Amino acid sequence: MVSERSEVPVPRWAKRAAYASALSATIGFIPLHAVWALGIPLWADEGKFRDWYAQGGSPYLLILCAMAILAGTLALSFVRPWGLVFPRWVPLLSRRRVPRRTLATTAFAVSAFLLGYTAWAAWRLATDFSDDGIFSPWIVVYGIPQFLVWGIGLVLAAWSYRARAAVSRVGSGR
Repeated sequence: MVSERSEVPVPRWAKRAAYASALSATIGFIPLHAVWALGIPLWADEGKFRDWYAQGGSPYLLILCAMAILAGTLALSFVRPWGLVFPRWVPLLSRRRVPRRTLATTAFAVSAFLLGYTAWAAWRLATDFSDDGIFSPWIVVYGIPQFLVWGIGLVLAAWSYRARAAVSRVGSGR
């Protein structure tokens, strides 16, 4: 069993990055996708949306919302004590160290996906501004800044976490 306190303080910039990423993942992403999951075709072609929704759009959107909650939790884990040590209420893992390399690697992979997706969406917006899809092409204007904040904040928080974990290991003789 280990202490829940980090040996190396979290820099203010890392906290800001983590919270910005978590807020973008939850408050930025979930409301619009929840509206769509409820069958409301906001900023969408109503006919195409209804067809897509009838073919399983709602479960897909609900899964995306759940994944956004997990992504927000991941971002916060880099600046909260439960990112170092599992809380007491977690069965079988209570008060054990969180596998730091796995946590950071997951964040870097998620960030790479988010930033790659953002670059693809921006390129698509710049080169093919057609309206043949379900959702308005202008939705990308909303999504690009949100995904940039989400992805960059996550990678910065993870980078700080890895650096603090390395210092912590060296300082403790590991």
